Amino acid sequence: MVAFVDNVMVGQLGTAELAAVSLGNSFMFIAMSLGIGFSTAITPLIAEADGESNIETGKSIFKHGLFLCTVIGIAMFLGVFVAEPILHLMNQPQEVVELAIPYLNLVAASLIPLIIFQAFKQFSDGMSMTRFPMYATLLGNVINVILNYMFIFGKFGAPHLGIVGAAIGTLASRVIMVIYLWYLLSQHQKSREFVLNIKIFKLSKKMINKIFSLGFPSAMQMFFEVAIFTAAIWLSGILGKNPQAANQIALNLSSMTFMVAIGLSVTAMVRLGNQKGLKRYRELRRIAFSIFMLSTVFAIVFAILFFVFNSSLPKLYLDYDDPTKFADNFEVWSIASKLILIAAVFQISDTIQVVALGALRGMQDVKIPTYITFIAYWLIGFPISYYLGLYTDYKSSGIWIGLLAGLTSSGIMLFIRFNYLSKKLIARNELKS
Repeated sequence: MVAFVDNVMVGQLGTAELAAVSLGNSFMFIAMSLGIGFSTAITPLIAEADGESNIETGKSIFKHGLFLCTVIGIAMFLGVFVAEPILHLMNQPQEVVELAIPYLNLVAASLIPLIIFQAFKQFSDGMSMTRFPMYATLLGNVINVILNYMFIFGKFGAPHLGIVGAAIGTLASRVIMVIYLWYLLSQHQKSREFVLNIKIFKLSKKMINKIFSLGFPSAMQMFFEVAIFTAAIWLSGILGKNPQAANQIALNLSSMTFMVAIGLSVTAMVRLGNQKGLKRYRELRRIAFSIFMLSTVFAIVFAILFFVFNSSLPKLYLDYDDPTKFADNFEVWSIASKLILIAAVFQISDTIQVVALGALRGMQDVKIPTYITFIAYWLIGFPISYYLGLYTDYKSSGIWIGLLAGLTSSGIMLFIRFNYLSKKLIARNELKS
């Protein structure tokens, strides 16, 4: 929703500004995928410790996870600054690049509080306390809307900063989210012992290695997926600022529905992690299939909404009252409407792949899924996007057909992996009995 608000408000400034936010965020997405993907290692480990009622192990997991996430957040922030000159070498529209740089300079700083927030969120999820991160993100959204309105458009005495104002809103909201989530956890009896008096520099090499061995493959899984969507942004930029703006609209809409699947993926991580700790593997498999069914129902609903409203949704992002922008806005609308239809088709496969990943992470199976995601997105999906987008008349639609192919391949292979592994665990456990 933070991205949705940013895009809708920035879209009122023009298609070049919307494309600039898209280009700037493409670097952010890569950095975020590594940081957020790494933080997901905390959830299954905490869930397993919680299932075993092992408080000391849980405290150690959280402390080491928080330390590693803080280090990664700082590293990702510095990495975005180092990578910034690449913007000039990517064959993107010059007008878009000039607008993107000041936006990126500021929004990159929000990576640090965002990834620290993720450490607290993944811990909270692993403890089955999912309401607190929700409260923090709701507050962050309210702060973001208010600050965006003030600084993008120069309201209530604030300076008129355009897209840089959106970066201010994002940074401030993410800092407040961290502080508020820490406060909520520090006040709850179940979690306060974990988040107070953290001796952050008293570390165990064994625990760091354990979290890293689970977190690094998880980060790479998310990186491979996010990177192909980032590649779609860059390929769209080669086609022009309007295709890039249209890509951003479709990407933002599909990202919001994807968050529901992410939530159910976290549910799979937590519940399967609990059952793994209890060694109840039949129950683990039953819970997983319940989540697959529920998430598929949501995906079908979203697919229907995208089909029905594919021509209406892009208009939320565009200013049709300005006649000087009509030609650009009409082209963006036309392209985005087609991309939303493709996004509707891949709702189910995208949902299945992310829920399967969550289930496998809950079972602490991360190495094989990493190979699967690489094959699906970069050996299958990207070549199709590249060829159809740049060398055929499909153009933007061709780029998204490649995304559809990658997500579908990933969903099928990851589901097969989960089905095989869960049956194997049941058979092995019953053989021991």
